[in-house]
Amino acid sequence: QVQLVESGGGLVQAGGSLRLSCAASGSIFRANAMGWYRQAPGKQRELVATITNGGFTSYADSVKGRFTISRDNAKNTVYLEMNSLKPEDTGVYYCARGLPPNSWGQGTQVTVSS
Repeated sequence: QVQLVESGGGLVQAGGSLRLSCAASGSIFRANAMGWYRQAPGKQRELVATITNGGFTSYADSVKGRFTISRDNAKNTVYLEMNSLKPEDTGVYYCARGLPPNSWGQGTQVTVSS
């Protein structure tokens, strides 16, 4: 059974930075694509960034140039480096395994104040 545990969320001012981490267990991490998604209050969950097992990355247009997804297969961890944060980046950020995703973490709250 796959377990995904996110960490690193918090409250930050606009223009600031945060680094999210997602530790995975219970599966062959390096064989799986991983992704970060977010859900703002009253909105549907949306894709933020993905990274394949080969390291190919893709991003939502709204975060291109500001966010970076990466993975460390030795640590079974995927990261989301978020810079130049905006209030509209506020939401619960979820880590997911697979494309399309088949396992989800519990989420971590990111709040960006203006």
